Amino acid sequence: MKNFTIITLIVVALIFVSALFVVPEGQRGIVIQFGKIQRDAEQNVVVYEPGLHFKLPMIETVRKLDARVQTLDDAQDRFVTAEKKDLLVDSYVKWRIKDFGAYFLATGGNTAQAEVLLKQYINNGLRTEFGARTIPEIVSGERTQLMQSALQQAGEASKELGIEVVDVRVKQINLPQEVSSSIFARMEAERHAVAREHRSRGMEEAEIIRADVDARVTVMLADAERNSRTVRGDGDAQAAKVYAEVYNKNAEFYSFIRSLDAYRNSFKNKDDIMVIQPDNDFFKYMKTDKVQN
Repeated sequence: MKNFTIITLIVVALIFVSALFVVPEGQRGIVIQFGKIQRDAEQNVVVYEPGLHFKLPMIETVRKLDARVQTLDDAQDRFVTAEKKDLLVDSYVKWRIKDFGAYFLATGGNTAQAEVLLKQYINNGLRTEFGARTIPEIVSGERTQLMQSALQQAGEASKELGIEVVDVRVKQINLPQEVSSSIFARMEAERHAVAREHRSRGMEEAEIIRADVDARVTVMLADAERNSRTVRGDGDAQAAKVYAEVYNKNAEFYSFIRSLDAYRNSFKNKDDIMVIQPDNDFFKYMKTDKVQN
């Protein structure tokens, strides 16, 4: 009898413990009874807030769902713009469960399945928005409007999943690698063509400037040579005039001075040797005693 009582108490304790369940902070609980979600008298899904709750043991089971805002950040997706050009778009979505009953029925409470379905809705919205715009419009300032429109479309579509889309953001927009390579190659070719054009224009301008400078230099040299010849001619004429005037005043003295210059130039060096006859006119003024005035 005593053993039966102990066993009975243990069974009662186990039943009592199995009737208790705890919903952690940040989660919500729904109770499943015979494969159906527990609802109240108004047919609304009964959602259990964080805390300690009771259920019918062996009959009801509890599914705990994350009620926090979650992030869907997937790999880049390819979208086509209005001018039929491909873009690689990196985006993320902030979402949370709004209708726990609809969410459980649509996804079975599986977060991965929910994100797969949500991603389809988001991509459909983004594809529509990107397809209605050109690349300059997307890059130049319509990204905010694009994200707002995609958020609105995704929010409407995701209601059947019991999900509320909090935010849709486009983080980065890139061109595909093959397109980027061709664009960079074309840009490089264009820059090389511009550089060649500038170099050819520079060489042409340099040749023009060089030819102009050479012409000016030639003219200046010719003018300088002409002026120098004129000055030399004037100087020679003045020198000849002076010599003539001196000669006319005293021819004998002029001849004497010229002979002294000749002596000085002839015997400038000690090693100079002159072989002439003593009675040569060169020594004319060395033989006379004085110069006749």
